[in-house]
Amino acid sequence: LNVLLRCARPEIARACEQIHAVVHGLCSRVKLRPPEAQDIVRLVDECAAVERAERRRVADVQNEHPARAHEQVQPVQHLRQLLRRQIVKPVERTVGRVDRAVKVELRRLLAQQQRRHRIRGQVGDARAICGLSGGVDSAVAAALVQRAIGDRLTCVYVDHGLMREGESAEIEKAFGEAHVGARLVMVDAREDFLSALAGVTDPEAKRKIIGERFIRTFEKAQADIVLESAEDPHATDVRFLVQGTLYPDVVESGGGDGAANIKSHHNVGGLPDDIEFELCEPLRELFKDEVRAVGAELGLPDGIVHRQPFPGPGLGIRIIGEVTQERLDLLRRADAIVRAELTAAGLDRHIWQCPVVLLADVRSVGVQGDGRTYGHPVVLRPVTSEDAMTADWARIPSEVLSR
Repeated sequence: LNVLLRCARPEIARACEQIHAVVHGLCSRVKLRPPEAQDIVRLVDECAAVERAERRRVADVQNEHPARAHEQVQPVQHLRQLLRRQIVKPVERTVGRVDRAVKVELRRLLAQQQRRHRIRGQVGDARAICGLSGGVDSAVAAALVQRAIGDRLTCVYVDHGLMREGESAEIEKAFGEAHVGARLVMVDAREDFLSALAGVTDPEAKRKIIGERFIRTFEKAQADIVLESAEDPHATDVRFLVQGTLYPDVVESGGGDGAANIKSHHNVGGLPDDIEFELCEPLRELFKDEVRAVGAELGLPDGIVHRQPFPGPGLGIRIIGEVTQERLDLLRRADAIVRAELTAAGLDRHIWQCPVVLLADVRSVGVQGDGRTYGHPVVLRPVTSEDAMTADWARIPSEVLSR
């Protein structure tokens, strides 16, 4: 860099300084690594070492043989021309790329500020609770709102008894590791949800029941939070419910322009008409891949950012038939086996989602040893996707399926 500062045009020298600043400053902060910039920096360092060696050689000759000093000037001039061809012009091209990277970073920061501004404008001085599910959507929504309103946000995780094996404990642990900065309230509502779903077999009816029970549970949590702060004269109303609703949720629930009602998401079409909250949905216009990018920008743990999507109604809609405790336990065991095998095969990032579905109203005859079995079939539906709007079936290797 010092060589270029001496022998290159001033604007190129400034460009080199900018590259150094970006590579060693901005790039390290946002994990941006332009290969061209790193190559230029390496080339600058190598050529600078060559010229330093050449200058030392010329100085030695001048000291020992003053009469031959003019003969040594030409090699140095050739070296400077070489530096201009091999470094200056690539630097000019690279600075253009780095400038674009800087602009992308500035746009990202501006988008974050705009999101916080919109959240503050909507919530004002009120308090909010966030329905935390453990997935990336609600985690990112909670992180965004927390950064906007601070400790006026309380996260509520409702254990409805429809989660996968060990998932409630994992969610509580992941929340602590995420350092979201908000308070977490764990609510055990397993019996309430299971009794509400008794005798129900229609998937759409299940979604609406689960959505309604979620809201009633949040309303009770709201009342408890208000009661806890009854003696605080500065406590404001808990008016808002934060949800990790995405644009695909809205479209699939019939909320898009001309969209059909594919399925009622529990946080959109499954909400009751008499909800007491105002909804705060900072991700409502984003797709899944965009939400993951925002989560990474906010510094959420990789395990949350890249967690496979899991529906809010949980295993309740992955049981074809009535939801019972026995069927939930059976599906949990099957789901745990599938997830463990996919993880062992290194397919977690390749597969976007792998629903494990229990055909509870179907029985299939089989043979184990010398005996007849009559059990429920379990269906795997692994898919790949980027934005949660389109998907394709995942090509799982046969050796993985055979296990």
